[in-house]
Amino acid sequence: MVESLAGVPAEQWNALAEGAPEGAGNPFISHEFLSALIDTGCASARTGWQPQILLLEEDGKLAAAMPMFLKSHSRGEYVFDWAWADAYQRHGLAYYPKLLCAVPFTPVGGPRLLAAGRAERARLLAGALEMAQGLSSLHVLFPPEAEAAQMQDAGLLLRRTVQFHWTNDAYADFDDFLARLTAHRRKVIRQERRRVQEAGVNFRWLRGGQITRAYWEFFERCYRNTYAAHGNRPYLNLEFFLRIGATLTENCLLILAERGGKPIAATLNLLNGSTIFGRYWGAVEHVPLLHFECCYYQAIEYAIANRLQRFEGGAQGEHKLFRGLLPVETHSAHWLAHPAFASAIEDYLKREGAGIARYVDELNELSPFRTAAPS
Repeated sequence: MVESLAGVPAEQWNALAEGAPEGAGNPFISHEFLSALIDTGCASARTGWQPQILLLEEDGKLAAAMPMFLKSHSRGEYVFDWAWADAYQRHGLAYYPKLLCAVPFTPVGGPRLLAAGRAERARLLAGALEMAQGLSSLHVLFPPEAEAAQMQDAGLLLRRTVQFHWTNDAYADFDDFLARLTAHRRKVIRQERRRVQEAGVNFRWLRGGQITRAYWEFFERCYRNTYAAHGNRPYLNLEFFLRIGATLTENCLLILAERGGKPIAATLNLLNGSTIFGRYWGAVEHVPLLHFECCYYQAIEYAIANRLQRFEGGAQGEHKLFRGLLPVETHSAHWLAHPAFASAIEDYLKREGAGIARYVDELNELSPFRTAAPS
């Protein structure tokens, strides 16, 4: 176990990530992204995200790895276990610290057991459960389905949650996308976009090296301002954004909103060869409906123009459904040390899972598409 990726060869880590199920091209599990979070202090003991990176080595070479953190709270996870923590507290038990395998502050799916083979993944799980001894619990967030099934086989409890993703059904342009929607949804989206345009706002797509330090500084100001408006401290800092801008240059897309020649808002997305991941947003001026335009419609338009297959809009938000993002089930896996709590949570997850299935069915009935939605 190590508390930093500084001594872990990036090429070996990234080779494991690329070879793991659904790991190819995923920037969030890369050495560059995770080390940026850790080295800039965003994921640290001070912020309640103490790195506990599990490594398996064979013949002096990295054979498997698992990005884990010792958590002193449940913020920045997007799979909510506040009720579990409260139940522990009411019974005089300590829920924190807990052990978490996840990408900090990032509700994006991808491999969590960085290994190509099932046997190596089983060794990682065994090592993680051993590390969790003496703690309340172990949690693994947003693993791919194959990993989730292996975790269930190892005795972890599976939890189902819902996100909203947009799929490119070979649209020629944004109007072609709108043409597949119901008349009402098409009318509403056109009205929303027109109001932003009539407010004098236009947009620029800045990719990779086009995002100079001045743009990063402006974006960080927007990001910080949005958190402040909600009375919260931001998870990330300027050093982190500059770091990924330098090390994950080609994965970065900044959508910049301008009015009167001045930038007023921005959203930062990360890309790979098939997907645009909507991540961070902020503004220094309020313009009605600007958030929807900057975070969703511009990203969809970019995906269509660049033939990307999917846009992941992040966690939660039923409003995304009416803008063409459809429900997708995601998973998390959980191990609770206390037998009585483990049994109670297992029962709860069964009931919650049945409710999630009904919820997804209800959402699909509200599909904004006038014909069968893209698969």
